[in-house]
Amino acid sequence: MKQVDHMDNAEINNAEKEAKDAAAAQQKGAPEEARKEARDGAVHRPAQRKRPVQKREAPAAASSSEETSKLFGKYDYNVTISDASLKNYINLKHIEYPNTFRRNSNKDFSKTGVNVVERLENYLMRGGTGKKIGSHVIRTKGRLQGKKMKVMHIVEKAFDRIEGKAHENPLQVLVRALENSAPIEDTTRVRYGGVVANVTVDISASKRMDIALRNIAFATVISAFDKRKSIVEALADELIMAANNDVNSYAVKRKNEIERMARSAR
Repeated sequence: MKQVDHMDNAEINNAEKEAKDAAAAQQKGAPEEARKEARDGAVHRPAQRKRPVQKREAPAAASSSEETSKLFGKYDYNVTISDASLKNYINLKHIEYPNTFRRNSNKDFSKTGVNVVERLENYLMRGGTGKKIGSHVIRTKGRLQGKKMKVMHIVEKAFDRIEGKAHENPLQVLVRALENSAPIEDTTRVRYGGVVANVTVDISASKRMDIALRNIAFATVISAFDKRKSIVEALADELIMAANNDVNSYAVKRKNEIERMARSAR
């Protein structure tokens, strides 16, 4: 009797094992059958029509309008730049009223993408000289600080005055003034042990532009402060003198002084 019971238990165990194997095989085959049915259904499914893609032509029209725009609606942007090193930094983007709010000022070399007239406007928005000129410090008491539209009108009136006096495109006069007032070399202080000496160094094109614009704006504020000459007349006269490489121009005078000091430090 014991042997019969043992055989019956073995048969039961084998039957349970075969049932489990069959269930597992059935579960594995189910996804394959489902995939096959989905594939067969996809074959008989009707193809969907694709919508045609419409082409946009608005940007092309905008770019063509930008190319034909003039500065203040009067002056052409087709000017020549003689200084090869400043060619990449004198931006002549076709904008009628240059005011970009410096949206990309946190990027490297973002100044190269700003119109040169707007850069001049930004330098004119200053509160004075910041140092002593003629034994006293010039302060404009916020007359131009942050007032972009006011400065833009000043530049526009100065350009009108330049056109009347020089009978030339004011933008060309501005470019020539920047070229004549941008120094090529400067001096820097270097310490060798305990000795401090001035060494001549070349100036990058970006800094040359900064110095030229700063000196032109500086000369404009000095010439118009506490005098009968208006700031419009001061800016126009300074640009004309710098464009003609006149030694009476403050920007040209500063350039010659910087280069003279650099030559003496060689």
